[in-house]
Amino acid sequence: MARNQEEHHLLSTEIVNRGMESPSGSMTFSVRVRRRLPDFVQSVNLKYVKLGYHYLINHGIYLATIPVLVLVFSAEVGSLSREELWRKLWDSTARYDLATVLAFFGVFVFTLSVYFMSRPRSVYLLDFACYRPHDDLKVSKEKLIEQARKSGKFDEASLQFQERILESSGIGDETYVPKAIMSGENCSTMKEGRAEASMVMFGALDELFEKTRVRPKDVGVLVVNCSIFNPTPSLSAMIINHYKMRGNILSFNLGGMGCSAGIIALDLARDMLQANPNNYAVVVSTEMVGYNWYPGKERSMLIPNCFFRMGCSALLLSNCRPDYRRAKYCLEHIVRTHKGADDRSFRKLVVESKALIGPSYIPERVRKTKANSRKASITLCVYQKEDEQRFKGIMVSKDLMEIGGDALKTNITTLGPLVLPFSEQLLFFATLVWRHFLFGTGGGGSSAGSQDSNSKPYIPDYKLAFEHFCVHAASKTVLDELQRNLELSDKNMEASRTTLHRFGNTSSSSIWYELAYLEAKQRVKRGDRVWQLAFGSGFKCNSAVWRSLRSITKPPTNNNPWL
Repeated sequence: MARNQEEHHLLSTEIVNRGMESPSGSMTFSVRVRRRLPDFVQSVNLKYVKLGYHYLINHGIYLATIPVLVLVFSAEVGSLSREELWRKLWDSTARYDLATVLAFFGVFVFTLSVYFMSRPRSVYLLDFACYRPHDDLKVSKEKLIEQARKSGKFDEASLQFQERILESSGIGDETYVPKAIMSGENCSTMKEGRAEASMVMFGALDELFEKTRVRPKDVGVLVVNCSIFNPTPSLSAMIINHYKMRGNILSFNLGGMGCSAGIIALDLARDMLQANPNNYAVVVSTEMVGYNWYPGKERSMLIPNCFFRMGCSALLLSNCRPDYRRAKYCLEHIVRTHKGADDRSFRKLVVESKALIGPSYIPERVRKTKANSRKASITLCVYQKEDEQRFKGIMVSKDLMEIGGDALKTNITTLGPLVLPFSEQLLFFATLVWRHFLFGTGGGGSSAGSQDSNSKPYIPDYKLAFEHFCVHAASKTVLDELQRNLELSDKNMEASRTTLHRFGNTSSSSIWYELAYLEAKQRVKRGDRVWQLAFGSGFKCNSAVWRSLRSITKPPTNNNPWL
């Protein structure tokens, strides 16, 4: 019952197609039911702070004993004069002979060595590169629609729909698309896909190897992620063949994992480095725009045409301790969330309107209409399929943030205890426990609404944990919703919005274009923490946290895409 009330609370209705005439001559209208984005900062469940609770309990012994020891030591030392203190130290040292002192020192060194050798090796980001295509591949929104009209693949209604989406997308007039899209031929061929993959991947890797001065044969781990285009031999095999990498390289090719696959590939590379010490790992994140181009009429499948653009990123990771001196960042945390077990996040549901539209959350004038008897098709996913004309494409819901709200909430509240300052964790947990015991756990919608504003849980300030934010540049609507729910400033979102405007949605590589933007602005200082947040089909939401090892003070060079 409580879950149904929660579901009803997240639904909103609006009347569309008002005043349309049916075949029988009567005036009809349609009702659109959509899920609102859950306020995942306000509606944190107690189970999501379990990690934080254990973290505080595990470290509670230090918080309780260290202040007591400091007070006792201070009182003891403060009561002695300098001469008495030196006399006590000399007398206690003189009691032991040289063999005892050496034995104690040996045990201390052995214990310290075992401790450091058993710790997981740190993973360093030596450098990264983001590919910027040639200027002859630039396309404005107006030119894109003009070329689409000339190709003859779209009817006028589809062109007008894409034009409206582009105008409100937040994308600028200098993004890049493959030449095959601008031609009238079929660009969704393996040949065109391989050509685009070679262009973006080899371009990014050439820049990476030039910047780091690392030979391709020195790389021991290679991870490539591309969601849609997965040829045989694989994209990782293409890279190994092109750069003549060594025969015992550990190569992986991740496909079908959406826009959050860049962090998944990073997580895999980290695990491989932990198992293979003193090694280099390269992670390549990209997506093939031409191979995903949809020439049909279904509107939910036309949306990717408006947002996705060419792009590729390449990272060089190392677990060699001497590389600490020349590395840019150290990887601190990766948090992955997968909601694929929930059908609402995985596929498209078709339900009866009566089961969805109830008296408790629909206007009276709508309940009295015949619209309740119609079927409502609700797109709750990012899903690859074929339309009625057998054209393949990716169906993307315009309400993507409403779909991924649960995954975002889970990921963010799991990450919080790992990165938030102790003061924020303590306040957050204390107010949450207070609410739990004061109002109970049942609480339907009416009881929650009757609580005053002072009863709301304390909202952690993530700006205290991170200096920089790199949120996947999916669309303007997505960025607006995330900024509002996380209470971020315009400056926090500047890198994401600028990347969307300049390069469009480059899928899994977008978070690296955003970090390159922050470096080009020389905003990254030593000790700063960077939060990369990505989400995609499945539905998945993943976070990566980096700590800067040095300040980026040099102006951008030819290898920076923001030059």
